[in-house]
Amino acid sequence: MNSLFKPLQVGALTLPNRILMAPLTRCRADADHVPTPLMAEHYAQRASAGLLIAEATMAMEGNSAFWMEPGIYSAAQIAGWKQVTDAVHTAGGRIFLQIWHGGRACHSLLNNGAQPVGPSALAIENDEVHTPDGKQPYEIPRELADHELPTIVAGFKQAAENAKAAGFDGVEVHGANGYLLDEFLRDGANKRTGPYGGSIENRARLLLEVIETVVEVWGSDRVGVRISPLNSFNSMIDSDPIALSIWLAKRLNDFKLAYLHLMRGDFFGLQSGDVMTPVREVYQGVLIGNMGYSPEEAAQAIDENKLDAVAFGTSFLANPDLPQRIKLGAALNLANPETFYSPGAAGYTDYPTLAG
Repeated sequence: MNSLFKPLQVGALTLPNRILMAPLTRCRADADHVPTPLMAEHYAQRASAGLLIAEATMAMEGNSAFWMEPGIYSAAQIAGWKQVTDAVHTAGGRIFLQIWHGGRACHSLLNNGAQPVGPSALAIENDEVHTPDGKQPYEIPRELADHELPTIVAGFKQAAENAKAAGFDGVEVHGANGYLLDEFLRDGANKRTGPYGGSIENRARLLLEVIETVVEVWGSDRVGVRISPLNSFNSMIDSDPIALSIWLAKRLNDFKLAYLHLMRGDFFGLQSGDVMTPVREVYQGVLIGNMGYSPEEAAQAIDENKLDAVAFGTSFLANPDLPQRIKLGAALNLANPETFYSPGAAGYTDYPTLAG
């Protein structure tokens, strides 16, 4: 396990270990999408992570996909997040904010009647979204016009500026899991023609434009990107996820980012393949793996130079002191899925530490 505790240079930051906390949507913000003191407690409890990657956060107003998720577009939200970053830094931690647009995963009942938007008029199938009126089927999104996309890019730039004002150490651009940037990226959701559809280069254009503008705000050494080329969550699929991964990894080399955060598999097991190996072969920066790693597998992957760090999700959710538990070989708390998205402290800030 020693490799998990070797320091790692990630852009401008030196991480004390390679046990990162993956972004985890927990729906503990208030009705105005303002981060709460409870969220500050939650993240500060987990400050021993090499890096905390905060949950998917609305870059711009009117794009809620989870009802009670946080935003970073208002003064109140910036102030709420400042309480979080202050708490994390006081506890000795480092924290990036994941900035995000929900795309077709949004719903009109969560956004004052506004129809969700996407690259094409294709709805998420065979799933439902939680709304104030109970679970509802996803809606058919309105296809964004090319001339609207600069406004999306500008929204991400403002979010990056607001994240800096809130005291974060950097930002992660959310290009994964079937949300807007990923919807453009993968050909199962993007059926458009023109400069943002068709070829991999065109489908990646919006993601790359967002990365470019966020780098202008932060500098490339404080910006990461998350992608999930195999994940079928939110009705996502791509005709050639390996080719997409290789093309994008090569292109991202131009930015000299803090890291590339790669989800290696599919939540539902509908798509399979190895994206980690070909990306490692061509990507020249820090590669973070995610999805289903045990501490033992993570350490072995680092030892074999397959990646540089691992972002743990559910295990960090249930174990605030995960690095200490891994170092000591201690048993891990089991997560309670029934409290993943419920309000309050239960299943959020009440998981026990080894210290009690």
